[in-house]
Amino acid sequence: MKVTKDLVAASATPMVLGILAEGESYGYAILRRINELSGGELEWTEGLLYPLLHRLERLGHLESSWQSVAGERKRKYYRVTDRGLAELAEQRRQWDTVVGALREIWHDRTPLAVNGLGGLA
Repeated sequence: MKVTKDLVAASATPMVLGILAEGESYGYAILRRINELSGGELEWTEGLLYPLLHRLERLGHLESSWQSVAGERKRKYYRVTDRGLAELAEQRRQWDTVVGALREIWHDRTPLAVNGLGGLA
């Protein structure tokens, strides 16, 4: 089961900032890392990632530079700024609140079964 577009969109900023907090990276490597971290459940496209990277750069959360490695084409590498780290800390605080509330709701509950008609059983 893949993650819905709404959850992908809601988690996009903290995921990208979190990945870049590990160290600078370029678009395709970020896409691979997201796929790896989610066990293939998050299907991101370039059409989602690159506008997000550009927006985060405009907001001052990221900086970028063109770099080339011998024998490879130039790549635009992104790195998180101090402002981006502050945003990541705020995003994490908000997600901790959401996850904590969901855990309270779901605590000690039997997992819901779905019937063949797509409804809850």
